[in-house]
Amino acid sequence: MAQAMLKKIATSSACLVVGLTRRSSARTLAIASKNVNSKKEGVLPAEGEITKSVFMSQSNDIYTNLALEDWMYRNMDFTNHHVMMVWRNDPCVVIGRHQNPWLEANVPLVNEMQIALARRNSGGGTVYHDRGNLNITFFTPRERYDRKYNLEIITRALFRGFGVKAVINERQDIIVRDNYKVSGTAAKLGRLTGYHHCTLLVNANKADLSKALAKREHGIQTIATASTRSPVANLSEVNSRVTVDSLQTAVGYEYLRTPALHLEDGGQAHISQQRGFQFVNPTDEWFPGLAELKNELQTWDWNYGRTPVFTVSRAFPVPAQLLAPSEIYSATQELIINMTVEHGLISDVTLNIPPGLIESGFHGEASVITHLKGKRFTSEALNALQDAMLTRHLNTEVRKLDDKEQFVAKCFDQVCCELYCTIIKAVLLNPNCLCTYNTAVERIRGMKMEKQKIVFKVSLHNYLQ
Repeated sequence: MAQAMLKKIATSSACLVVGLTRRSSARTLAIASKNVNSKKEGVLPAEGEITKSVFMSQSNDIYTNLALEDWMYRNMDFTNHHVMMVWRNDPCVVIGRHQNPWLEANVPLVNEMQIALARRNSGGGTVYHDRGNLNITFFTPRERYDRKYNLEIITRALFRGFGVKAVINERQDIIVRDNYKVSGTAAKLGRLTGYHHCTLLVNANKADLSKALAKREHGIQTIATASTRSPVANLSEVNSRVTVDSLQTAVGYEYLRTPALHLEDGGQAHISQQRGFQFVNPTDEWFPGLAELKNELQTWDWNYGRTPVFTVSRAFPVPAQLLAPSEIYSATQELIINMTVEHGLISDVTLNIPPGLIESGFHGEASVITHLKGKRFTSEALNALQDAMLTRHLNTEVRKLDDKEQFVAKCFDQVCCELYCTIIKAVLLNPNCLCTYNTAVERIRGMKMEKQKIVFKVSLHNYLQ
């Protein structure tokens, strides 16, 4: 029956959300919602007056779906109409509103793998999405917000549809097999409207998930919200019959058969009184102003620039061959780099140079600091540093950096978490790594790295091993 209904909806040209069949009606709905909200604040309908819908987004783009979520939160009135939206995304990392992407994700690797990184409007921790996830958002008036009710809908659907026994822990995660997390949860509550959303791991690529969310602190100190790491599992590992499509159907019907305010099985009689499954097309034609919301969610300023202020501190032992011979100073001397990053931009840099390196002839600290301030905490900063240090123009000639200057430049490369240095240092040149150099190079080539970058970065081993 569920598949038959979905097929009927998919083939029907009239499969449009009530009140959103034309641009004008969507705009009217937005205005009407605000007017209704202003009049009905504090006035809530009885349970029997509330109907439900399951909206199914036709987009797999994370920025589009987050924009749709935000549009509905801002513009729709859920007083008499509760909505559950289901959506899927292409591979992406989604961080909470108050999180630090450089702390929560392997940013260089995410960029290299062309995995989108998005900051959502709700709080909570970082999650990985791909087509093997089912994402669900529950919209209600703020006074009717009930996270436990929503999660119970999901666990009841898992048991009714697939015999999967899942529990809700104290953090309100959904757990299977005693310890494995299959769903995290977050929420946004406004004055009149609230939503609770979660993602369910069905058959997600756990290898990519682990790589994308590999924690890489690198001396970062911040007040940003940190994610809680947990072992995860796919629901398909518990029951191979669970697919994203079948789970979407199961949860959708469980939602429609359950009364709006209490957990009770209303059966087919209750389903027949609801508005059912409805495909929605997240475009400006259906949702005027959606494109503007999407554009904002895609910007570097939102995804990285909204990061709470943080500092990065790293110490690098200076190779003995770069130090001036001395009986006064310790044989082990460190170059210490401290950076402060505000709004994603480097606002302050402190470079503590050991005496032995100064006496050996390094005098480039002013150039380093001057050219890094105000730059994004990305390869932009490294490019500015290289412009200042890797070459110097003396009359018409270009002089290459000496070993000491090159060492300092590469230390900054490490601080800014460049992918190539990290992989070569931590994976390929690790003394505990059993792979040969040729195998290492093949691994890098498999990750689409340019050969000349490999050669340039391998020389870092001479300094940082």
